Amino acid sequence: MPRLSLYLVVLIVLVVGGGAIFLATWNIPAPSTHVEQVISNDRFPK
Repeated sequence: MPRLSLYLVVLIVLVVGGGAIFLATWNIPAPSTHVEQVISNDRFPK
């Protein structure tokens, strides 16, 4: 039983580490839509 627990812990560490490396190196594309919003002057203090 302790050997099985060790294998599970090692597997979980490898999966989490691999996921972290994947997210760190993934080249996520920037949003390509242009957003324009009008903000009234009343929202800013004078």
